[in-house]
Amino acid sequence: MKIAITGGTGFVGRHVVRLLADEGHEVIVIARGVDPNPAPSSGNVIWVRGSVADRNRVDSTLAGCDAVAHLAGINLERPGQSFEAVHVRGTENIVAAARANAVPKVVLLSFLRARPGTPSPYHESKWQAEEIVRYSGLDFTIFKSGVIYGRGDHMLDHLSKVLHTLPIFPLVGFTDRGVRPVAVADAAWAIAAALIGNRLSCQTVALLGPDEMPLGEAVRRVGAAAGRRTRTFRAPVAFHRAHALVLERLMRIPPASRAQVQMLSEGIVEPWGDVTQLPPELAPVTPFSDQSISAGLPPRGGFQRADLTFCSTAAP
Repeated sequence: MKIAITGGTGFVGRHVVRLLADEGHEVIVIARGVDPNPAPSSGNVIWVRGSVADRNRVDSTLAGCDAVAHLAGINLERPGQSFEAVHVRGTENIVAAARANAVPKVVLLSFLRARPGTPSPYHESKWQAEEIVRYSGLDFTIFKSGVIYGRGDHMLDHLSKVLHTLPIFPLVGFTDRGVRPVAVADAAWAIAAALIGNRLSCQTVALLGPDEMPLGEAVRRVGAAAGRRTRTFRAPVAFHRAHALVLERLMRIPPASRAQVQMLSEGIVEPWGDVTQLPPELAPVTPFSDQSISAGLPPRGGFQRADLTFCSTAAP
């Protein structure tokens, strides 16, 4: 099959691309090219530099494809990258290009709690993307995912750096909300099955790990795997929002954006909306254990001056 992947140089996208390429499929990766991790080098992987906001580029990329996975997404707005542009207009372009090129299947990676009527533009824009795909008239699969972890992610990478930088970790709110972390290999497997196996037709499905735990327990497990003694304390959600706003302006990638604070304040366990469960053969099975956490941890160390926006020459 010939499959197009948006966000194919991103954390989840890289794993999906590698899995499909290893299975012998022709993969067309469309990405802005700002991610420090390049697309996998393979004879059957073609990297197209471009943005999902560029309708002409998307249209030409999807020509002759059998399916498209829209995995491009952001949790932090930067100049030229807004939630509206990436999640909404980008999805509109993907759907329009799929129709124009008779691409029969669209797979969308969304967020577990995406929904309308929230103060979070991230949640709202992800919900709008779902609705665009859901009412596209095309075969689709929408994955409403929880926290996905692994080497190069935001969860383990940022938690590890925070725990190596500070002696204490502030939990979001006075109620310890739950999380169900899902290993990136399990997520990639389910996404690939929807693309190439004619599975999960016209379904919105939850993508969650097998272990449910309070956020504080997840932090302690990461601390243990990283060799750091973890002390936690609770802080109001308003404190975290203000803290995130400041760090969004000071750091290239802050430990938590305002969108992520909203996610953690609600808990990342229960999907919102009419959502079905994955069949047993596609459901994530990797436990959030010392072994799986250790495999995904970055090199030991805390945040550095290079992580600050004004000290780095890297693209935001």
